[in-house]
Amino acid sequence: MLQSRPVGPVPEETARIAHAAFPKGHPYLHLADELGTLFTDEDFAPLFPRHGQPALAPWRLALVTILQFAEGLSDRQAVDALRSRIDWKYVTRLELSDPGFDDSVLSEFRGRLITGAAETLLLDKLLAWCRDHKLLKERGRQRTDSTHVLAAVRALNRIELVAETMRHTLDTLAVVAPEWLRAHTQPTWPERYIRHGLGERLPASKEARVVWATALGVDGYTLLATVYAPDAPAWLRQVPAVQRLRQIWVQNFYREGERTHWRTDERGIPSAAAFISSPHDGDAHYGKKGTTQWVGYKVHLTETCEEDTPLLITNVETTPGPVADGDMTPTIHRALARKRLLPQTHLVDSGYLDAALLVSSTHDFGVDLYGPTRLDYHWQAREGTGFAARDFHVDWERQCVTCPEGKASSSWTPAIDRRDNEVIKIKFSSTDCRLCPSRASCFRSRSSNHQRRTVTIRRQPEFVALQAARHRESADEFRSTYGKRAGIEGTLSRGLRRCRLRRTRYTGQTRVHLGHILTAVAINAVRLGEWFATVPRAKTRRSPYAVLMADALVA
Repeated sequence: MLQSRPVGPVPEETARIAHAAFPKGHPYLHLADELGTLFTDEDFAPLFPRHGQPALAPWRLALVTILQFAEGLSDRQAVDALRSRIDWKYVTRLELSDPGFDDSVLSEFRGRLITGAAETLLLDKLLAWCRDHKLLKERGRQRTDSTHVLAAVRALNRIELVAETMRHTLDTLAVVAPEWLRAHTQPTWPERYIRHGLGERLPASKEARVVWATALGVDGYTLLATVYAPDAPAWLRQVPAVQRLRQIWVQNFYREGERTHWRTDERGIPSAAAFISSPHDGDAHYGKKGTTQWVGYKVHLTETCEEDTPLLITNVETTPGPVADGDMTPTIHRALARKRLLPQTHLVDSGYLDAALLVSSTHDFGVDLYGPTRLDYHWQAREGTGFAARDFHVDWERQCVTCPEGKASSSWTPAIDRRDNEVIKIKFSSTDCRLCPSRASCFRSRSSNHQRRTVTIRRQPEFVALQAARHRESADEFRSTYGKRAGIEGTLSRGLRRCRLRRTRYTGQTRVHLGHILTAVAINAVRLGEWFATVPRAKTRRSPYAVLMADALVA
């Protein structure tokens, strides 16, 4: 039960000792003085029941949570800091002698945010305050980037996965239905599944491992058949571990009659986006970006990048690892639109940008998606020694394309490319191509006289937008403007180093996303404290050699 009380001032003794301990000021103290009563009990009233045991002041729990994520602390460490640190007591307006509270209260508070669908409450309140105080404005300049987040589970190969799934299911049933499991367990199961992992028990050869995996598959199907038997308690089928076992077995095995087989690529192993990588976290999936591979999530951070205001994270999105960055661009814009924080210019890397997104961002949201476009992968454009698509003149009204040698196309066919984009395939006459003096600019091989040039272009709005973006890239101004995007690397670095953003402490995308939002709130709070304390922004670090050579070039 929540008993709403007004937020009082900082206790006199706490304020005196804090200012004496920090005579030159401290970002946390400046933050507390400037924000005042940002959070009140009324903000959290819908999250608490009307009756029951009195709850601790949620506004104070919110502040402790922000400080906790700002320093990457566990619940127990956060409560210890609240008991012992003057700056924390000043922010939370506690007497110096206050003993704090049990660390389980912080977990319960986060649970209330999730249950009440209030995950963004703290971030929204802080951003609203910043907007009211002219520290944040709509239609400015913002930037977005993502980084991978490791799940709070161990990465497993497929055989380890099915073994761990079976072990986890047996452990779960041992708790919820011990007598039933004791009556139905098989003689070989204790030896196989009591210990964690397989380790040295895995056979060395590939064939022997398949035999081992098949034996695990038989065990799983035996357990599932027992659980789904008519005389088994119906509620056993609703146990999450049992449902996860069934899903993982479908993804890794198939049956032909009574025989169990280990799935191979030819027999339909699901894609990474669908494949369950751990029985402990069904939302964590295998992801790959460049040379980096991981099991877990991605976090997408969007922040302001104005010179005259503090850098503030305005939006946070959490996705499974395999989700492409470009799939999140419309989602990010919709979220910013709901907050009335859409930028005029959105600085992104090429992962968030393609021809369709250039058009939809401008048309649907009035946002200029600013970044490098993907390169034309055809050899003519890549090597710069032939006629690329940009060298052809397109007459959209006549649905005709003219090549650099002045020949008109012979066909104009709408199609769908391998990435499901709507495109137009343009073909030229084989006679024109055979007699063309610039044939080497279109074809590598000269052995066939029946080749004819084919050009694939996007639909008109996308084609025009893509050509305009590529033309903008060639201007000198592009490098200086786009250079501002690099600043978000510092935000990611601070999140990783200070707030332990790289590895989540939670399982399930909902809880992981809450952790990312709270990290964003914490980074914003730290930055606001530094802004109010007039701490200068850190400059990009450069190696001594880079500084030396830069000075030499100037000289």
